Amino acid sequence: MEEVARLLNEMIRAGVITDYAVFGAVAQMRYTEAVATMDAGVLVAVSHAEALDALSPIYAFCRERGYRPEGEAIRVGDWPVQFIPAFSPLTEAAMRKADTGDVDGVPLRVVRADYLAVIALSVGRAKDLARIIALRESGAVADDRIEELATAHGLTSAWKNFQERFNGC
Repeated sequence: MEEVARLLNEMIRAGVITDYAVFGAVAQMRYTEAVATMDAGVLVAVSHAEALDALSPIYAFCRERGYRPEGEAIRVGDWPVQFIPAFSPLTEAAMRKADTGDVDGVPLRVVRADYLAVIALSVGRAKDLARIIALRESGAVADDRIEELATAHGLTSAWKNFQERFNGC
């Protein structure tokens, strides 16, 4: 993950992206026990988000440094990395408010547990609901914080449905 952190910070310095935050399963591992994942998901803010292919500068930047596409990702060291433009006000806020961690002395921005839970709630797949349960059980996020963010992002009914379905988890 150190090589990924270096690349992301280099992209910021070069102006290829204006912000980023690791999210999904890799971010979850900061707060819970390790989980299986096939790739690292990274929310990005790109300089030309309105462009038809907003990710092309990222792919070009990576290609110039010897990183190659691998399916929907780019292989960076041991990690296939999926670059995902922030796609909603929720993911934009999650990226802006991300915490900065440290990977062997290299800064790495990671989505906070409360935002991870609410992003998972917004997607609603089984693995996302399991992510919410794991974050709650680890003590990384409290229900009142999830409710506050869910309400702010129009997900009140999704949160109520989750609570009814998983009461006690």
